[in-house]
This record gives sequence, structure tokens and C-alpha cells, in this order.
Amino acid sequence: NWTALNESIDKPLLNRALRGLYPPGSTYKPFMALAALELNKRSPSMIVSDPGYYNFGGRTFRSHEGGLGALDMHRAIQFSSNTYFYSLAVEMGVDAIHDFMKPLTFGQSTGLDLRGEVRGVLPSMAWKRNTYKRPEQQRWYPGETISLGIGQGYNSFTMLQLAHAMATLANGGIKYKPHLTMATENVITRERVPLASPPPENLGYKPEHVRTVIDAMTAAT
Repeated sequence: NWTALNESIDKPLLNRALRGLYPPGSTYKPFMALAALELNKRSPSMIVSDPGYYNFGGRTFRSHEGGLGALDMHRAIQFSSNTYFYSLAVEMGVDAIHDFMKPLTFGQSTGLDLRGEVRGVLPSMAWKRNTYKRPEQQRWYPGETISLGIGQGYNSFTMLQLAHAMATLANGGIKYKPHLTMATENVITRERVPLASPPPENLGYKPEHVRTVIDAMTAAT
């Protein structure tokens, strides 16, 4: 039985919530939209044309076949336009994306009181310089930023990080540290000492920005 579990291609012993690393895909788009609002890169009403692709540096990045037409931020989230978020990523740049996403704990330890949590990768220019050895690999190329906008590329996060960020968004920018331990217990006396939940942190998002993103996510359902 151990051999079957240990050698299974499904990896049933892997704690995917804490140790599985994945690109978040389109679930990243609401956070990109929030970043655009908070950093004054785009307004909710700004219109972007989605012809079904995005051209950059002689390469075509695909979106919905046939395109989605003229989109404001609400419709871009509702219909998950790749083109909208490709262009937004280019406008923001990798380091601005990194700096906004870091407090949401993307690519960071959430501080969960269980062992084994991995950090993943929230890319930046500094991360690439420190990760690769050859000079041509250390350089950040503009085309690498594009796929970050739709949660692809070097983005690599745990499911706990995504759930934690989404809970923070749903809470209006109030971040709670993931917390499981209610108390410690003396194994001899059985005396229990309650542990207080860590205090929340307000990331300072404007309520109207949060509402714009949440309303669009609601429309997606």
C-alpha cells in the first residue's frame, strides 16, 4: 500500500494546499484590476478594444476567438478578457505588479501555523537576476511581463495563497493571518491555554475600488 501511494502519478501524499505550486490563471485578473485602480493605471470606465489577440514585439498573444469588442473593467473581468490584462501588465510593468501583489501574500509565506508551507514565485526583475546564472537569462524581457497579467508566466503560487488573497479582497482589503491553533494543552495536567487570533491588517484599498472588482466577479457567475 505504501509503494502504491508513494509512487502514484497522482501524488496523493502531497499537501497541495500548502506545497503544490501552480500558475493561478484567470483567477489573478481581479487582483490585476484592483492594482490598476489603486495605482491609477486605469479607471473603471476606460475602454480597451479586444479583437481576440494582443500584438507585442512581433508576437501575437491570443485571447477569445473573434474578440470581445470594446471592454471597460467590469466587462473585462466578467468575460475574462486576456487582451485587456495583457495590455494592463505591459502598462504596469513587472516590478509594480510584484510590489502590489506581495502584501496579498502571493509568493510569500502566509504564516499559517502548520509546517511545510512553500513560498512559490512572485516574479520581479530582482528575482530573475538572483535566480539565473547566465547574464542573458538574468535580464527581464518586456515580453515576459505580458503573460503575468493573466496569471501565467513565472507566476507560481499555492492554493492557500490564492485563497488567502481572495479572502482579503472579499474582506475589503482586511487581511487575516491563516490560523488553525485554538489552544495549547499540557499533556500531563490537561490544562489548556487559549491562543488569540493574530490581529488583522488593513491594506488600505479604497472601498469603491474593491466594490468595482467584486461587482464584476459577481457578474462573472
